[in-house]
Amino acid sequence: MTAFVLVSGPFTGSWVWEETAARLRAAGAEPHPVTLTGMAERRGEAGPGTGLGTHIEDLVRLIDGLDAPEVVLVGHGYALHPVFGAADLRPDRVARIVAVDTGLPEDGRPAVGSVPDPEVRERLGYGTGDGADGDRVGHGGGGGDGDRGWSVPPPKRGSWQRWGSTDGIPADALARLERLAVPQPSATLTQPLRLTAAVAALPVTGVLCTANGSSIAVVEMLVEWGPPQFRFLADDRVRFLELATGHWPMLSTPGQLADALIRAAAGEGHRVTPPQGTHEQPSHLLPFLLDLPEGPRERRGRIDLHFPADAGYDPADGGHVSTGTGHAPADGGYVLTGTGHAPAGTAQAPADHARLPAGAGRRLLPAVVFVHGGPVAPDQRPTPRDTPFFLGYGRYAASRGVVGVTLDHRLHGVGDYRIAAEDLAEAVEGVRADPRVDGERIALWFFSTGGLLAADWLAAPPPWLRCVAMSYPALAPLPGWETVEPRFRPVEAVGAAGGPPVVLTRAGREHPAFATTVREFLEAAGRSGAGVEVVDVPDGRHGFELVDPSDESRAAVARAMGAVLDRLGAGPGTGTPAGAGIVRGDDGVDVDRGAQPDG
Repeated sequence: MTAFVLVSGPFTGSWVWEETAARLRAAGAEPHPVTLTGMAERRGEAGPGTGLGTHIEDLVRLIDGLDAPEVVLVGHGYALHPVFGAADLRPDRVARIVAVDTGLPEDGRPAVGSVPDPEVRERLGYGTGDGADGDRVGHGGGGGDGDRGWSVPPPKRGSWQRWGSTDGIPADALARLERLAVPQPSATLTQPLRLTAAVAALPVTGVLCTANGSSIAVVEMLVEWGPPQFRFLADDRVRFLELATGHWPMLSTPGQLADALIRAAAGEGHRVTPPQGTHEQPSHLLPFLLDLPEGPRERRGRIDLHFPADAGYDPADGGHVSTGTGHAPADGGYVLTGTGHAPAGTAQAPADHARLPAGAGRRLLPAVVFVHGGPVAPDQRPTPRDTPFFLGYGRYAASRGVVGVTLDHRLHGVGDYRIAAEDLAEAVEGVRADPRVDGERIALWFFSTGGLLAADWLAAPPPWLRCVAMSYPALAPLPGWETVEPRFRPVEAVGAAGGPPVVLTRAGREHPAFATTVREFLEAAGRSGAGVEVVDVPDGRHGFELVDPSDESRAAVARAMGAVLDRLGAGPGTGTPAGAGIVRGDDGVDVDRGAQPDG
């Protein structure tokens, strides 16, 4: 007989598994719903010392007391951290781990890193500061309700969707969830998980809830072009099952969840295989498709400014030229000409750094600000601006005679778009205030899920914003991204009066979820008469600059850059000025195809 140890997510206890456990019992299995220390009916046992280690010990004691020959550990949300911790200590007793609509934890990382609510992450001090110091996790808490500041209160009534889609939960079950929820001890979220190689050998099944945005198709996309931590999802020991419901299947579809757990225990499920042509190196670390010389690069807070080599940058003006060692003068400001960069929290250039002398006769340069997507873990290294991708785009813009600006914003979770938007707005104002930049000629260039950040600029465009460029963007929240605020929908913002021209690079082999939003955007642009130039890359995939470094891809990057420079008044004059007219594209959508290939 198989024993299923059922461990619930934050704020809850064993009661959430009641119906699922009954179905498992009827099928001949041995369910063991767990209430961890300090949760639900055990709330009185919680204290400031209740942490992740406490919950791991809870599960180890339970496993040690089971007689069943086969133990399957099932974790939902936060619970996957103590589940992995216990499995690492008792690998010989665990037959399989089942992750219910939850990403798999990693050694050394706390659970707060996967919390979807940005307010909770901020409360716990995770990823809210500058550099490495801001990535540290505090051990305070939000408190209240008599818990003296060492716990996080449960979501307020009507706000549970911030922790995952509530799709499919009956009204009475949702009311019960709100009524019985208790505070979560802060240390359970902030203590890092420590794992050894023992747990890495255990089979894992992911139960993906499609109404919450999880799906096998999304996993395949992540394996193909996502960050390196997703590569192991294609391992032979990993399987996937799907449920057409929200993040709480034990409340919305308990019978289907029980069936999925039984299938998982039997080793059933879909295996994701790496696509042909997948690189051994993580895609975000692959070389940029253009071989570009290094040039002057200045680090200033969250942004880097890449300057043309012939821009007359003079260290005597207050700057310090680095040869890649990452050192800085006493005043803290410096320019990087190689791959070196400033240690976190040091060498931040002041606002008047390298100010050009009045009357020096040097021209002011337009700027292109490149905006990454995400979510990106706060402790990911290198950060986006130091990856080959954004180094490449920054250098390419500089080689074409403008300032290329790269940015590390704080899109650490799906609910962080407001924070990322604030970071972007602050960065843009800093760029415009730079005395070497023509603040009346700025372009913003968004990539991937960073595309949602374009909505603010399309809805209320300032007069100095000459162009919005987007490459393989998400232009509406992806399926399951309910925590994204409604304001971040470029499909609804395009066509505002006086809106800037748009240059949109479209990958022909795009993931369907992204392609759908692009199609909706172009249809909306056609209805409103907005000027959109489409640069098509028929054989390109998402991130084609790294994964498809072909002549077609290089030509597309050159054409897109040329179109942006035209609209900044910095191009060679081969394109059509912004607003030159709307023509019908090959797909029947009215788009502006005025600019011509530049390279």
